[in-house]
Amino acid sequence: MGSEVQILSGEMLIKVFTKGPVETHAYLIGCPVTRQAAVIDAPQGVTSEILKEVHEHHLTVKMILITHSHWDHIVDAASLKKELGAPLYVHVLDKENLEHPGSDKLSLHFPIEGIKPDGLLKEGDRLSVGNLQLEVMETPGHTPGGICLWLPKEKVLFSGDTIFRRARGRVDLPTGNREAMLHSLKKLANLPPETKVYPGHGPATTIGEEKWVI
Repeated sequence: MGSEVQILSGEMLIKVFTKGPVETHAYLIGCPVTRQAAVIDAPQGVTSEILKEVHEHHLTVKMILITHSHWDHIVDAASLKKELGAPLYVHVLDKENLEHPGSDKLSLHFPIEGIKPDGLLKEGDRLSVGNLQLEVMETPGHTPGGICLWLPKEKVLFSGDTIFRRARGRVDLPTGNREAMLHSLKKLANLPPETKVYPGHGPATTIGEEKWVI
């Protein structure tokens, strides 16, 4: 997964980058018609690889989207914003830890530069990336401000650390909430079963394959 750019139905580019000490995914998604793109999450060491891909495919990154603010998803957030010149967005309830990494009481293994978001995401927000339309789904449980990004036309979901292949996000961390996670999983269960799920770690899956966990 991630060795080359995938083209889904001729309408969407997806490239996955797996970086950092816990093999966290960042995604570069793009509209092949307009060449507009977005970055989802920012693990350690991903900036140079994303810049290379952007230049090779002549993409213009319109936004950086953070699914949640755990350290492994935000290490390169500041450098990506600086290099790409694109606005960065996160949910309001994860804003504090993006600005002040470690304020969520998770141990940091190295210093992380905080970054102020350019905007705050909430349930139902719609984001345009060329011809792609992303909808924000609030899915707390792993963190208070965890989100998923849903593309209804393409039936693609970027799930952050809410759901993985054969697993759900951890709720035993200081930011975790079991009841909130269960509610979020029930929300995801309402998506079409053929929805392709690209999680924050591990292989892709579908909503239908994960009915046992949601």
